[in-house]
Amino acid sequence: MLRALSRSPSGAHKAVEDKWRKVWTELQHQKQQRQKLGADEQATAAAAKDKQYVLSMFPYPSGQLHMGHVRVYTISDCLSRYHQMKGKEVLHPMGWDAFGLPAENAAIERGIAPHTWTHSNIATMKSQMLRLGIQFDWDKEVTTCEPEYYKWTQWIFLQLHKAGLAYQKEAAVNWDPIDKTVLANEQVDADGKSWRSGAKVEQKLMKQWFFKITEFADALVEDLAGLKGWPEQVKLMQQHWIGKSKGAYLEFPIKRELSASSGAKAEEPLRIFTTRLDTLLGVTYVVLAPQHPLVQEIAKNTEDAKLRAFVDEFAKSKRSLQEDYGKSKKGMKLPGVTAVHPVTKESLPVYIADYVLMDYGEGAVMAVPAHDTRDYEFAKQFDLPIKTVITPDQHTIVDGGVQEEHKEGDPFCGEGRVVNSGPELDNLTSEEARRKLLRILGEQGVGGEYTNYRLRDWLISRQRYWGAPIPMVYCEADCGVVPVPEKDLPVVLPVDGLEFSGRGGSPLGSLEHWLHTDCPKCGGRAKRETDTMDTFVDSSWYFLRYPDANNTDAPFDKAVTNKWMPIDVYIGGIEHAILHLLYSRFITKFLHAQGHLNFSEPFPNLLTQGMVQGRTFKDPHTGAFLKPDTVEKVGDKFIHKPTNQEVAISWEKMSKSKYNGVDPDRIVDEWGADTARLFVLFKAPPHLELEWENAGITGAYRWIGRLWNLVNTFVQRDPSADTPSPPPSVTERAKEEKDLLALTHETITSVTKALDAAPYSFNTAVADLMKLSNKITTHSPQYYLSLRSLVLLLHPFAPHVSSEMWQALVAHGPAHESAWAGSSAAPELSRQLWPVANEEFMKKDEVKGKTRGTFVMPAAEVGDKAAVERYARESAVGKKALWQRDVKKVVIPPNGKIVNFVC
Repeated sequence: MLRALSRSPSGAHKAVEDKWRKVWTELQHQKQQRQKLGADEQATAAAAKDKQYVLSMFPYPSGQLHMGHVRVYTISDCLSRYHQMKGKEVLHPMGWDAFGLPAENAAIERGIAPHTWTHSNIATMKSQMLRLGIQFDWDKEVTTCEPEYYKWTQWIFLQLHKAGLAYQKEAAVNWDPIDKTVLANEQVDADGKSWRSGAKVEQKLMKQWFFKITEFADALVEDLAGLKGWPEQVKLMQQHWIGKSKGAYLEFPIKRELSASSGAKAEEPLRIFTTRLDTLLGVTYVVLAPQHPLVQEIAKNTEDAKLRAFVDEFAKSKRSLQEDYGKSKKGMKLPGVTAVHPVTKESLPVYIADYVLMDYGEGAVMAVPAHDTRDYEFAKQFDLPIKTVITPDQHTIVDGGVQEEHKEGDPFCGEGRVVNSGPELDNLTSEEARRKLLRILGEQGVGGEYTNYRLRDWLISRQRYWGAPIPMVYCEADCGVVPVPEKDLPVVLPVDGLEFSGRGGSPLGSLEHWLHTDCPKCGGRAKRETDTMDTFVDSSWYFLRYPDANNTDAPFDKAVTNKWMPIDVYIGGIEHAILHLLYSRFITKFLHAQGHLNFSEPFPNLLTQGMVQGRTFKDPHTGAFLKPDTVEKVGDKFIHKPTNQEVAISWEKMSKSKYNGVDPDRIVDEWGADTARLFVLFKAPPHLELEWENAGITGAYRWIGRLWNLVNTFVQRDPSADTPSPPPSVTERAKEEKDLLALTHETITSVTKALDAAPYSFNTAVADLMKLSNKITTHSPQYYLSLRSLVLLLHPFAPHVSSEMWQALVAHGPAHESAWAGSSAAPELSRQLWPVANEEFMKKDEVKGKTRGTFVMPAAEVGDKAAVERYARESAVGKKALWQRDVKKVVIPPNGKIVNFVC
């Protein structure tokens, strides 16, 4: 007999959960021992002919799971358990994205060493995962801050460097002038001030390390089309981020007065990219970004205080393509510099403006104010000439659409007919003018076709401590920057003898015994690189390590990784749509190009789960967030008790500051892990936001209680009344028995479909299980077998209680074995195979839209419609239903499951 469920921590659900977690841990240990004794990883992979690699994005070990974690790991565990029951070899690993800024902040604020803080958090979060019944392959666990892992992150860096894809150049960083340290973007507040010192953050040029992701830009954008298992929204986000634009490049020669720059370098032409070559003859000035090298050089050497102040202002700003591009139109003329039009040879003034950005094109724009809104507004502001060179054609194309009419006085930004451009170009269409100008520019050697990308090379160096050291040294002789030999990896990050003040940059620079080393090339004195790698480098390949996580000789065994990869389903939030997913695709493509992998896309199928939101109360006048315990429901309204005013309600992402968070530990304590799992799977489709409300979790808890009672009722029955196995054939069953049998097999079919492939419908699967449970009400042989099927189907969703109920059913019920109701020989449900529906049990006769019953026929003849009709007519139920009826039409669908007689 099963104990009654209780909501107290000492109640039945806690005892059941503890019991089965111990059983699963032992079974997992036995599996690991068998692998060690019987086969190495290579042999295990070879045996995995029908493998399933289920992966959820690994977390940063912040210290506590939140409900978003609960949702994503419950989804992955549900799929993992399902595929295990399908008899597949399943890989369901977990690890920790353990480097990052919060650990350094903890060291500064609390005096805790980053590695101590990180490992303490890992232990806490791991225990929370175990409490939820998440069955990860912990023998595959990886932690990115461990030398055994980042040794291979450094190896990947060296491979990129060897291929010419890891390089150094100057780039802007956020600089705190008081603490004299580099800040991450998240350490700069909305006012552009340092989180710690409060100083106004500046942009400072420093030598940085980059990965040349642009080398793979074409493949990254073109291969998106083959990712059929990705949400369209994610593909569009990556496509936009890569920003492939076809156009032309042009060279505008420059002229400089000697006074503009002392000791100026030889003039190089301005290289400009444009997508509107047809407007070339309408250029009236050239604009450069404040960070353009020419501007920086002149500002550095000039005595013009106004110019230096202007450039300095924008050197300290943080604007990028993601910010207020084009809203501001601050600018000034660059003194002593003019550009030469590549076709007309006219002199053009050169301006500096904040609406031109260095992170697009070349940081230089050919300004055509008659045909570009930003150029037009700037020209009006600075009284610059505006020359019309395109007029609307009969059908004007603007951004892929058709513009019917053009408002006089505004810039015309569409394509049309060329005017005011000379006899060779006038009256040509925009496309004809483009082709002609490309020929002219090519003949003169000053331009040509060009594909530009919004994507920029990946800046991977961070002036932080808690990250993977970059494996490069600086020779103090003549060798320059030298890579650390692979045999000397890892370059170990020191964890002892460090002081964290938050000032003066990374403590690595002051750690003399670590900093000074020998040059690998000449053996002379050298210094290590003190920058560490962006944490996105760590997470760009971790999924390749999991299948062969304990390999000490290589990042992964090629045969093992190629056997398990690519991942069958990758689960994580849409907030990772660009950076993590893009960087992972890049690293995979690079390793594929180097011959280390047989595939170039790591994640063919992506499930982006929606956010978990909490009910949020706000003061309607001030917008201040209110604590739930200060709000009460009165009728259909929520009232703020201290003021007696109605509050504003919304559903928002959970956070402490909004007082709308839910503690997973409290939910598990109060309701049980299975209730929490069922609720997050049932409440909403996985790709949509999930609104957390207690009424819903109460419903999930009560349903588990009803199932528990069903099993308990069966356990307490009189065994002498049991019908011996095997059960009667379909034709001998009563109508209620047949209906329950049919519903059982329909439920097996629907739940299997919901879990087998995208779009995953966990919510409808649970709804179907609830529907089936409502029909299991009689104490017959079919009641027992349907209950067994129901418990088997429940296991991926609620593994603890289903395991307990299965054990009770097997122990107290008649022995049975079938493909759809399991085998009594195995008391552990986790060793059972997934139920397989029998179509024979789902056949129905329908007369006038009503189901009249089921009949049996040979499976081999199901495809023969004449045979299906004959068997239906000759069956007992068919004869009874069609007696004295005039059949006008017989409708049989291709699958032959239903026979419709229209009378």
